[in-house]
Amino acid sequence: MGKFSEEVFKSKYRENFKDPRFDDAKEEVERITDIAWKNYQDGRKAPHTRAAGPGFKDPNYELSVEWLKARAAIHVAKDEYQDPAGPNRILLISASDRNKDTCPGEVSKSMRMLEMAREIIGQSRDTVYEILDLSEMTAEYGKTIHPCKACVSTAMPLCHWPCSCYPHQSLGQIHDWMNDIYPMWVRAHGIMLITPVYWHQAPSCLKLLIDRLVCADGGNEDPTSTHGKKIEEAKALERAGWNYPRHFKGRMFSLVVHGDYAGVDHLKSSLTDWFQEMEMIPTNVQGQLGRYIGYLEDYADNHKALDKDKKLHEEVKNAARALVSGVVAQRGGHLETLVPLEIEPRPK
Repeated sequence: MGKFSEEVFKSKYRENFKDPRFDDAKEEVERITDIAWKNYQDGRKAPHTRAAGPGFKDPNYELSVEWLKARAAIHVAKDEYQDPAGPNRILLISASDRNKDTCPGEVSKSMRMLEMAREIIGQSRDTVYEILDLSEMTAEYGKTIHPCKACVSTAMPLCHWPCSCYPHQSLGQIHDWMNDIYPMWVRAHGIMLITPVYWHQAPSCLKLLIDRLVCADGGNEDPTSTHGKKIEEAKALERAGWNYPRHFKGRMFSLVVHGDYAGVDHLKSSLTDWFQEMEMIPTNVQGQLGRYIGYLEDYADNHKALDKDKKLHEEVKNAARALVSGVVAQRGGHLETLVPLEIEPRPK
């Protein structure tokens, strides 16, 4: 795939300034474009770095300041998760791309069901929650989940925890939301995911999240052990025997999948498999829900169909109740039989 020529790169970069309001700043834009071209030539990925320091295999190796900040946030979140005196922590996720502040002009059904779950969890004793609304990517400037670059398929230790592929300044791959999202998952004792079906599959925002969480399941916590992305060093580590650390192991999950005519069972099964692949624990049967809303009816009246389905409202609330009950039992040491065994005869 080679690099762009100077002409092509600068033409693409100037697309950022096509609004006529930038016309009075053409000289400044050209100066910035020249700098961007030089950075692109030099492949400047993460210009702000510092020595890794104590605790790393190579303490003198320069690591991205952004990565070190994300790592520190994960460590704080892990302490919160492990604090026996802390509250039960639930992460509520709405996985619809639809946002009332963008083209659709309406709040998603997933977010409306999340509010039903939030009501129940908010009433739960010693329980706090966070909300992750993935539709913010479609409505907020610069908020992005960049795609996974599939480092794990080259060698598992090449996939760092947290992900070190971003930012990549010279390619314009910035504003990566995952560094904020990782700690939300780490501190949570329970995850409740509510998602629609898009064309028989997960919405694009959810699939991006899923792919970028691969580093949480076997990811390498020490990028200095591979000196960044040194492929042969990563392969040597894996061949010597990789322990595949399960960074989300033992957390509970609850799942609500909804659609309007097809794909609910398929996506529900796929997501359940994904959660369990990370050695997360399902709640009771009420905690995994798949339902159709306004089956083969007009989209224009789909919200009304949700309003009328009061039984579905209670099922969503029951899924939230099941998650809280599971978390309480888990933290109280009453779910030993469901916690994955330490013995793993066939590592990932």
